[in-house]
Amino acid sequence: MTFFSIHSSTVFLWTFLIFLFLPFSLSSSIHDLLRSKGLPAGLVPKEVKSYTLSDDGYLEVFLDGPCMTKFENRVVFDSVLRANLSYGSLIGVVGLTQEELFLWLPVKDIIVVDPRSGLIIFDIVVAHKQLSLSLFEDPPDCLPQGELKNHHVRKEMGFEALR
Repeated sequence: MTFFSIHSSTVFLWTFLIFLFLPFSLSSSIHDLLRSKGLPAGLVPKEVKSYTLSDDGYLEVFLDGPCMTKFENRVVFDSVLRANLSYGSLIGVVGLTQEELFLWLPVKDIIVVDPRSGLIIFDIVVAHKQLSLSLFEDPPDCLPQGELKNHHVRKEMGFEALR
């Protein structure tokens, strides 16, 4: 009787743990994952193909190809976005650049210091930009670079010409 109750408890515990972690390993979207880590879902575009998250928090987000969208300014995602994910932050971001005053600068870190402030910080190497969290509520559409060429947008007209 004791062996049976110990065995049943062990099976129950393993079943519970499997179902606890199953949603984020198989069926959860990257957007749900970001929300669960205190980050807004709109930090990555709708067009995410897949993602991997290692036990140490290393996140890789896979897109069909490079694409452009707009938060406050234009941003370009590479085919793969990489960062260390922890609660409220993406540190060591690789694969995301942002336009600032006609320059394209890499985004290095993205941090929500205090969600009540309504602000998110983008570290773009030369500065820390504070942006409204409301810009990132919903995942944006991201235009593939091939489609940008098909729109024949002149550089000086910028992203607004695509609307």
